[in-house]
Amino acid sequence: MTGQATLTLRLDDSWGLINPNLYGHFIEHLGRCIEEGIWVGPESSIPNTEGLRNDTVAAFKALNPPVLRWPGGCFADLYHWEDGIGPRERRPRRVNAWWYKEEDNHFGTDEFLQFCRLTGAEPYICGNVGSGSPREMMNWVEYCNYGGDSHYARLRAQYGHPEPYGVKYWGVGNENWGCGGAYDPECYAREYRRYALYLRRLDPSLQLIACGHTTRDWNLRFLETLGRLDLLDHLSIHRYYGCGHETEFTDQEYYDLYLRALQVDADIRRTEELLSFFGQGRFIGLVVDEWGVWHPQAKNPDGLYQQNTLRDALVAASVLDVFNRWAAKVTMANLAQTVNVLQCVIQTEGAKMWLTPTYHVFSLYRPHQGATSLRVDLECDSVAVRNPEGREASLPVLSASASRHGERGELTLTVTNRHLTEPQEVAVRLRGEAALGEGRQWVLTAEDVRMVNRAEQPEAVVPTGSPFPPGKAEFTLVLPPKSLTTLVVPLR
Repeated sequence: MTGQATLTLRLDDSWGLINPNLYGHFIEHLGRCIEEGIWVGPESSIPNTEGLRNDTVAAFKALNPPVLRWPGGCFADLYHWEDGIGPRERRPRRVNAWWYKEEDNHFGTDEFLQFCRLTGAEPYICGNVGSGSPREMMNWVEYCNYGGDSHYARLRAQYGHPEPYGVKYWGVGNENWGCGGAYDPECYAREYRRYALYLRRLDPSLQLIACGHTTRDWNLRFLETLGRLDLLDHLSIHRYYGCGHETEFTDQEYYDLYLRALQVDADIRRTEELLSFFGQGRFIGLVVDEWGVWHPQAKNPDGLYQQNTLRDALVAASVLDVFNRWAAKVTMANLAQTVNVLQCVIQTEGAKMWLTPTYHVFSLYRPHQGATSLRVDLECDSVAVRNPEGREASLPVLSASASRHGERGELTLTVTNRHLTEPQEVAVRLRGEAALGEGRQWVLTAEDVRMVNRAEQPEAVVPTGSPFPPGKAEFTLVLPPKSLTTLVVPLR
């Protein structure tokens, strides 16, 4: 049986410009994310550039990553950055109290910023509030950004980097309601105000990001106490989700996971309402700087490693659709985490490296970066699901995003068919003056939604491409079950 659906694109009605940073990423000193996944050291037999493994660099660069967050995560609020600069043989070995390991600090500020330069990602540094001080974070900014002849600028030059890095994005702590110091919102607001005041004085160009929460009450009390909204550029929230085993989930759990992930839409709505109210005309961005699936199999002893199935990838596509719809309000989002941890895009095992199904979703959504998000009207069937509270609900079988890139003259349409067994025939209609040139279509699917890519079978789940013929502004797409389809066509 084939489902029937209608998708209307309104070329003259947009949600706003899609900030490329909505397709950001996140790394932390956790498990094998950095150590082995990114950093192997200059002496390693694994091909590397100054200790950064070449295969990871090349794969990550190919995604056109807009921004990369580091060093945490919970690790950020016990990280003292001066441990990670200078000659590596002199760097102190410290206990990572959050993730039960020791750190040799061989991957520090300069190594992170070199990784960003090699891959093209804008750096986003998360500072230490829980066990640090404003002075310590100011010194870090001075080391990264100051162009004069100060102590930390000289130190940066001494360690091989005479020119300032110009790091723009700085987070003032991480999850400070929990692992970042267990602050209540009023105490954290006062701490944030103290940090932000001095960071602004040192470098007025910084984009400062405060730690928020998914609950309205926490954010309300933080914003009320902060008062000085001129010190706040963005407020961050996190959203993790899971439902069933990483690979042995039921068909019902496959569908239910979507609703758990799509809670991020309500998170954004609640937070944006507060930011608009307190901003009083001054725009404050909303950042989702940790998001993704967290299966029960991802535990501390294994460094939060989990398998990454086609299900995880398709659910991520639906979350990216939410971000695209909120393009006017959400200024950054960072998938957790880039390599070997949680919903990673790259996995490694010794010298072997391969790409996850989620990597391919980010690749297929890449044309949306920097384009104008178009309003999409969908009429389609639904399937029965259970919401996180266990009540019955319905889930549309289709999810979609569309964008128009003015400079390239391209239309990009991404559509996910969530149905496990039924293809969907979608009548696509463009509203506005346009015809389509010859384009390209890609489909990401697999025989089983539980399939993963592995070292011995790295291409079990990969997209396939085909030409898309030119035509008029009305056409039909046939979407296979459990699939993502991306269409990129020139408008004429």
